[in-house]
Amino acid sequence: MKTVEQLEYVMTEPSAALVEDMKKLDGNILILGVGGKMGPTLAKMAKRAINAAGVDKKVIGVSRFSSGTLQEELEMAGIETIACDLLDEEQLSRLPHVKNIIYMAGNKFGTTGNEHFTWAMNTYLPGRVAEKFKGSRIVAFSTGNVYPLVPVSEGGCDESHPVNPVGEYGQSSLGRERIFTHFAHRDNTPLTIFRLNYAIDMRYGVLLEIARAVNEGREIDVSMGHVNVIWQGDANEYAIRSLLIADVPPQILNVTGPEQLPVRWVAKQFGKLLDKQPIFTGVEQPTALLNNSGKAHRLFGYPRVAINQLIEWTAEWVKNDGVTSNKPTHFQERKGAF
Repeated sequence: MKTVEQLEYVMTEPSAALVEDMKKLDGNILILGVGGKMGPTLAKMAKRAINAAGVDKKVIGVSRFSSGTLQEELEMAGIETIACDLLDEEQLSRLPHVKNIIYMAGNKFGTTGNEHFTWAMNTYLPGRVAEKFKGSRIVAFSTGNVYPLVPVSEGGCDESHPVNPVGEYGQSSLGRERIFTHFAHRDNTPLTIFRLNYAIDMRYGVLLEIARAVNEGREIDVSMGHVNVIWQGDANEYAIRSLLIADVPPQILNVTGPEQLPVRWVAKQFGKLLDKQPIFTGVEQPTALLNNSGKAHRLFGYPRVAINQLIEWTAEWVKNDGVTSNKPTHFQERKGAF
């Protein structure tokens, strides 16, 4: 895994199961917030699955597209694009009515000091979108941050665990879920709430942050002693396939890998691969932000890319000075301040 082109080709390759599901899914797919971290590869995977299934279906990506070349890149991949500020009511109203909606818009980083914008994006906008697309199938991206920190010994929160978010990002994300759920019941709109914890690729994520810290000789805080991660390609596939399980009352789905990864163990694996000695600070606390994704694994299978493979790919990426997004996850945050 040495180039962005190779990375994205592997990440957007659809499984046979996704291709079969695409044959069952009626209607086009509209991705709201396609310009985010996961949106471009999700759109490309959906398009590749459509092509492999031999069905007549469009993938339409919506974003502000205010800078960069993403709009052209997506169109070259066969994805239609619409430039739109979703918070602008007139622009939102002009979007085409599409049968399948994947809602990825939201705000996390920069919430502290700009809380009003985070609440507008995460809680107000979902209501406007739910009204616009009443009756469509909707997969609404959410986050494991709606759960509290829980004892590591409990195996993580499953979908039945009471929510109790720490901090305004988590609170506003729960608001997004509640608003979508209200309109799902009112308008009989099939909905899947997609609670994701730490999707990663080589350019971004928990593993990259730990690997770079090991490689650069920086301290690794182990206070948040355990984490969940999932390969972004697997998370994208789960999201697309979740359109077919959308229902009223809504389906709730935790999405992450099967392991509770000790941060200290991960750092030591990178130490072996990078020939560096990890430096630790802090002490592992008895609680962590951990999700149990057993329901998703039962529905869609275990992630195709295993954790040891992800660690090896990430170490190789760091060794080769691969491009990164330079956007920290703040996975160590225990007070919900993003």
